[in-house]
Amino acid sequence: MQIDVLRQSTLSGYTEAEMNSNRGVLAAAASGLSDFIITKGADVDRVLGICHIDPELLQRPTLSLGLTNYCQVLEEAARQSGCDNFGLHYGRQFKPQSLGLIGYIGLCSSSAETALQNVVNAFPFHQHNTLTRLVDKGEYYRFDYQVRHGGILCKRQDAELTLGMILNLLRHGLGRNWAPREVHFEHPRPEQWHEHCKIFDAPVYFDQPYNSLIIAKRDLQRSMPEQDQTLLLVMQDAIRRLNADNLTQQSVVDRARSQVRQNLTLGEPVLDDVADKMGMSPSSLQRRLREQNLTFTLLVDKVRCELATHYLQQQQLPISEMALLLGYSEVSAFSRAFRRWFGLSPRQWRQERQH
Repeated sequence: MQIDVLRQSTLSGYTEAEMNSNRGVLAAAASGLSDFIITKGADVDRVLGICHIDPELLQRPTLSLGLTNYCQVLEEAARQSGCDNFGLHYGRQFKPQSLGLIGYIGLCSSSAETALQNVVNAFPFHQHNTLTRLVDKGEYYRFDYQVRHGGILCKRQDAELTLGMILNLLRHGLGRNWAPREVHFEHPRPEQWHEHCKIFDAPVYFDQPYNSLIIAKRDLQRSMPEQDQTLLLVMQDAIRRLNADNLTQQSVVDRARSQVRQNLTLGEPVLDDVADKMGMSPSSLQRRLREQNLTFTLLVDKVRCELATHYLQQQQLPISEMALLLGYSEVSAFSRAFRRWFGLSPRQWRQERQH
């Protein structure tokens, strides 16, 4: 195994331009995607074309896909195939070895616990604009995963895929019948949610703050069957070198959008607060936004407009709750803004798209 892995992970043979282009998530995360799309009955060329993904890129695991393209292709594959749980099933069959560097970092770790810790530590090099963490809750850990790119609204398929990947890594060390205590997802409960309970073999909860696995600490003490400290160090060094010179710098607009989205549930976003969280002065943020023909007020309005149409497509979400999620103190304020954007009420917009 060692010789093959070292050969696959070497960085030679790629130009600097190739390695620095369109960074977001290493293409290993889409290993076997084309074939899986075909098995689900969709036109793979159409799906990849809509999402502006070069099929050749999927064959080169240490190059990067744009994170927006990656999340989009999973959502589009679900639509085109008619498989609503596309990400769930894609993740179910995803072997840790197929994840490339991040997968081998887990496999080469000494125990299941260190595998999880090492994957969390290396994940920022594997995928950018993403939260991964291991929260100590006493008798158990909570593994959290959340895409935090301000321009990505639809990310359900990615969340289900990623938790499935982590599940498979842990089952590699703990046995095929191992199961977490609970599974949490940010998105609303899908129609075929019983499949989630069956695949994870655990209670699954939706509309949660993060995508999470709840894992008993005592389960994680077992050794990983292919632990290899030397190879682990090589993999960790390789993934760091792959990213060291050119970690993606999210544009100021995208960073501001992301902060605005996170602040909306607290009420009306405030320029000073958003700038402070971005490590900028309010005047610097305003200047950078003006360079993109934006103001802070207009940016907040655009984010609200995008989120509003996304929330309205979640049929089970009441319009009154949407107003709060969008930072409005009253439903009437949300309705006025919506009429300004689209010329009709939120309820009318939702009803039109049901027909």
